[in-house]
Amino acid sequence: MITLTQKHRFIVPMHAENITPDIFETKTIDEIKALPVFEGNRRRVVADLFKVDDDTSNEDMTIRLIGDLTKLKKIGAKMSFGKIVVDGSVGMRLGEDMRGGIITVKGNADSWTGTMMKGGRIEVLGNAGDYIGASYRGSTEGMKGGIIIVHRDAGSEVGCFMRNGLIKVLGNIGSFAGIHMSDGTILVEGDSEGRLGAQMRGGKIVVLGHVPSILPTFTVNSIRRRATVGDERVSGPFYLYTGDLAEKGEGRLYVYQTKNPHLQVYERYLPS
Repeated sequence: MITLTQKHRFIVPMHAENITPDIFETKTIDEIKALPVFEGNRRRVVADLFKVDDDTSNEDMTIRLIGDLTKLKKIGAKMSFGKIVVDGSVGMRLGEDMRGGIITVKGNADSWTGTMMKGGRIEVLGNAGDYIGASYRGSTEGMKGGIIIVHRDAGSEVGCFMRNGLIKVLGNIGSFAGIHMSDGTILVEGDSEGRLGAQMRGGKIVVLGHVPSILPTFTVNSIRRRATVGDERVSGPFYLYTGDLAEKGEGRLYVYQTKNPHLQVYERYLPS
């Protein structure tokens, strides 16, 4: 295990795409210390920012980061194996284009966590920002595989342009979750701020908490006793809506019936 301990408080944003098991695996400890990291527009090396320790008794390729790393972007970019454990909070674009392996953050994660993710697992024990598992601005390449779990709350546009994979948010979520999604699954155990599934063409969104309203371009399909999320079955009952009809979409939106009595008005439109 390689342990990187923050030496001083970071003031400006930094790009740290070199902090990944794929790169560390082939390097000696001195070569890891010399890897470039940009602090703003200034070129630094890992040893300028972190105290580097090598525990060779552990044969697994694990990187442990200690400190307040909210200014550190792109940790674990394109990683395909191994583990990253963060004892603290991290900045934007964690696990960008990730292919495999496991990232665990014991604090919070900023926006664009798991952007363009293709495989692996990201688990955030605190809160996460906007655009989790989403695409970049101007791109339609969202999450294509893997699992993202957020133990507390997440922001807006989670799963934007999502094409596959699984996102679980155990707390509340912002607006426009699943916007433009075409496949994959989003599970929200808390409340949603609304606009669920706007312009979605496929995939599944399951919400166990309160939803303020349903977009008018969704139609109620049935009341279901349960919903399938990955390998687990989540008990309902759920209102099942399909849409977004404005996009000729076939997405499925499961909304927990008991927490949303105001949606009873839709029951008159259920197929007989």
